[in-house]
Amino acid sequence: MSEFGKRLIEQGIINADQLASALRRQRTSGGRLGQNLKALGFIRDEDVDKVFHRVPLPPRTLQETGLDQALVEGLLLKQMLVLGEFRLNDLSQRLKLPASVIEQELADLKREHLVEVKPAAGMTTLAYEFRLTGQGRAKANSHLEQCRYVGPAPVPLDAYAEQVEIQTVRSIAVTEPDVLAALGHLVLPERTVHQLGPALSSGQALFIYGPAGNGKTSIAEAVSHILRDAVYVPYAICVGEQIIRLYDPINHELVDSGDDPLRSDQRWLQVRRPVVMTGGELTLRMLDLDFNEQSKFYDASLQLKANNGLLILDDFGRQLVEPHLILNRWIVPLDRRVDFLTLHTGMKFAVPFDMLMIFATNLEPKALVDDAFLRRIRYKIKVGHPSASDFRQIFELVCQQRGVRFDAKIFDWMVREYYITGARHFSASHPRDLVDHLVSHARYFDRPPEMTEATVRFACESYFVH
Repeated sequence: MSEFGKRLIEQGIINADQLASALRRQRTSGGRLGQNLKALGFIRDEDVDKVFHRVPLPPRTLQETGLDQALVEGLLLKQMLVLGEFRLNDLSQRLKLPASVIEQELADLKREHLVEVKPAAGMTTLAYEFRLTGQGRAKANSHLEQCRYVGPAPVPLDAYAEQVEIQTVRSIAVTEPDVLAALGHLVLPERTVHQLGPALSSGQALFIYGPAGNGKTSIAEAVSHILRDAVYVPYAICVGEQIIRLYDPINHELVDSGDDPLRSDQRWLQVRRPVVMTGGELTLRMLDLDFNEQSKFYDASLQLKANNGLLILDDFGRQLVEPHLILNRWIVPLDRRVDFLTLHTGMKFAVPFDMLMIFATNLEPKALVDDAFLRRIRYKIKVGHPSASDFRQIFELVCQQRGVRFDAKIFDWMVREYYITGARHFSASHPRDLVDHLVSHARYFDRPPEMTEATVRFACESYFVH
């Protein structure tokens, strides 16, 4: 039984017979389980949202955090050492744990004479001021030697895996209007758009290839506009006593969740579905956990940061690493949607591999990968040179965006002179680059940019290699 079907039954939205009917329809008609359940009238869109958008609930006790007491004690002592003197709410805000949980642990630290209390005027627990004793400072420094992570408490690996499964990227219903809206600013052949739609709807990996400068990267970036809903990402996760920092402000765009802090687990942040892009700088090391010998904790791998979102590998084949080594690293995760990471201790553990993955390259696919890997990437879309009419449309759009009046006669002259006579292919990137030359030329001479034979000739001769 799929996790989605299981959750629908657990929440009383459907029964086992309805699930069986939908699975039978899925085997004959294809599509996703949710689409078949809706087609049969068993669920509505709001039922899908209810299953795939679960707010992590705040823990009421240490046990409900899923964390070991020694780990929480270490986080508390290190935070206390940084703060000097502090109140209960100071610790709660920094560790992102409810005050009630912190209070339970503070009581134990006081009994062990690691913390001393100075009551404030209000004489309530929230108003107490605390500080470490000499013994407490020694123990806090001992924890720092083992791990220098000081920040929000992590969530356990199993809780993270469960949340990733709940908000899986496969739950996104991609429709034709969504795709047309996301690609609307691009001039693409109708055939390419029709190929992209089903590929994105499938949630499968996608291989986009073709000559350089014709929109492969632009298409991959445009796909991110389809993934605009929000998901929850933890500040950090823990595997045993090891902490992995996951939240990355570069790849995770915060959204205002509107969640009541008293009704949600503050160790989680609500973000747009992640969009992670890498290109020629990619190395195999970036696909594994990054352990810092000085800080004694980890930064998440590239694909871990991309979970529940989009991972774009641009300029594939241009990396310093051989392509087959990168692909071999991803063969199992692409097949099973599970990745395996290794701690510096040698311990291996499984993490979800839940993302839409796009490979973009201007090299011939068969020169990069073998048939075994191409078989695992079900959708291969070629983005070729634009037609003459598409090239003109792109040129007009760029002129409009840059404030340059489009001159059809000069454009036709340029096509004859530099493309037909010069036996040069149209490229989707040429209009942007050539018009930018016009604008720079005009700015230098302090006059409005315009399309004339002289300015276009200057642009083309500065741009093209003869």
